[in-house]
Amino acid sequence: MTENSDNNPTGTANAHGPEVETPSKPVEPQAPPAPPAAPAPMSRPRPALYMLASLLLSLTQGLGMNLAAANLPQLQGPLGATTNEVTWLIAAYMAPNVSLSLILVKVRAQFGLRNFAELSILLFVLVMLLHIFVRDLQSALIVRFFSGIAAAPISTLAFLYMLEPLPPAKKLSIGQPLVLTNIAIGAPLARLISPDLLMVGDWHGLYLFEIALAMMAFAAVYLLPLTPPPRAKVIHWLDVVSYLFIAVGFGLTAMVFALGRVYWWFEAPWLGVMLAVGLASLTCAIVIELNRETPFLDIRWLTSKEILHLGGTLMIFRLLMSEQTAGAFAFFQALGLQNDQMATLSLVVIGASIAAGLAYIAVVKPGRENAAQMVALGLLMIGALMDSNATSLTRPEQMYASQALIAVAGVLFLPPAMAAGLTLALKRGPTFILNFIVVFLTTQSLGGVIGSALVGTFITWRTRFHLQAMADHLTLIDPLVAQRITQLAATYGRVITDRSLLNAEGVALLGQQVTREATVLAYNDAFLAIALFAACTIAVMILHLAIRAIRKSISPEPQLAAS
Repeated sequence: MTENSDNNPTGTANAHGPEVETPSKPVEPQAPPAPPAAPAPMSRPRPALYMLASLLLSLTQGLGMNLAAANLPQLQGPLGATTNEVTWLIAAYMAPNVSLSLILVKVRAQFGLRNFAELSILLFVLVMLLHIFVRDLQSALIVRFFSGIAAAPISTLAFLYMLEPLPPAKKLSIGQPLVLTNIAIGAPLARLISPDLLMVGDWHGLYLFEIALAMMAFAAVYLLPLTPPPRAKVIHWLDVVSYLFIAVGFGLTAMVFALGRVYWWFEAPWLGVMLAVGLASLTCAIVIELNRETPFLDIRWLTSKEILHLGGTLMIFRLLMSEQTAGAFAFFQALGLQNDQMATLSLVVIGASIAAGLAYIAVVKPGRENAAQMVALGLLMIGALMDSNATSLTRPEQMYASQALIAVAGVLFLPPAMAAGLTLALKRGPTFILNFIVVFLTTQSLGGVIGSALVGTFITWRTRFHLQAMADHLTLIDPLVAQRITQLAATYGRVITDRSLLNAEGVALLGQQVTREATVLAYNDAFLAIALFAACTIAVMILHLAIRAIRKSISPEPQLAAS
């Protein structure tokens, strides 16, 4: 199916009717058709409107992904769910979301950008409206699953609307850092506005604001059309088969890592079954793609040295960035703080992210990408090292500086990495952009779930370790321990007269304090491990750049012979 003639009113011969030959004049050679004219520059207010639409789409997608994740304890009561059950909300959302953007690239190319944008935002609005009808955990899981499907195109639209008004030279240097910054502020913004939204009406109040954003985004997409590229038939039936295997593989893997820490990895056999089926599905997709002339994904290119290096770098950094999501904010939640008590910390993170995005545009020029990534890793290492000295008395104001550094690191690292990946893809041809999207989405979406799971598992393991070490030194025959139990039991002295019950309450309160201190030590271990991991990453990156410079000096590129 080719639709270029239908969508190209500025075509060649058939646009002006048949030519009439005049024998009285000699026939001159026909000039080659002129290339299509570049789109006229937009008037001054219009580029700002497109950028605001991109910001609106980024925030809508970011809030949809993070509102539930930032308020799991608060949703247990309204949904009548346990701690483990409410975690399924994250798994249900991530299962389709981690892979759907892959097939949407081809859907957009075949059915047209305009249709793709309008139908995507309409579906998103309809799914957001379904949140109003949620009454229990089962209905919430169904709605969250479809939310993951509907949200997949929104981040793509955010990129397209940010890049639309910019000239080609500015798309990577300005457009890409801005949209990545907008996406980065979604998580802290969700924590910032959640307390007020929950007061409106629990689950329903949480999503009323997002429904309003979706309605505004719906209007923006219909009022601000994107420039439609030519359509082409690019979807083959084997593409659909491969994608289904990839979707099952990525989806089950994401669910395993989202649920593994709460159900514990080796205590729920169904986790192993899900992981085995997921890996088997990915293996089937790889086998299909390796035996196709025009594969949906070029597995050989994805496993090349350059792409493995890029993917490994993105994955490692995504794991390190879990210090903020699964580290600092989770640390304060473990101490009993709520989102409203961390509002200023969320504002600091948002402000630091915006400042870093603007600084990247102003400072980082072509050729400075490696320096930007080194600075990002250094800031992340310093921030994590600062957090590793936390105590049970630490409050958000003690982490303003460290979390600001980590937020800056997150914004500085991704734009050069994404630009490098796009450059590698474009060197092989536009069709390889889809392959790079696989690398980027896998490391960011799936990598985020894996990072949170690994950090959470490490913290659980270290908490048990410290708890056991403390328990070995706490015995009732120790006079200091007995004195502490008596002091704690005195809290209930006026309401409990039975001596044995009073002593039992003192022991329980001491156990709570010991558990809290063990948890603090575990988080400190996690912060320190992330700092050390960042330091090792910097060392490996320096070594890699040094080896590359030495090889370039030993065997310089051959100079072109003068003509």
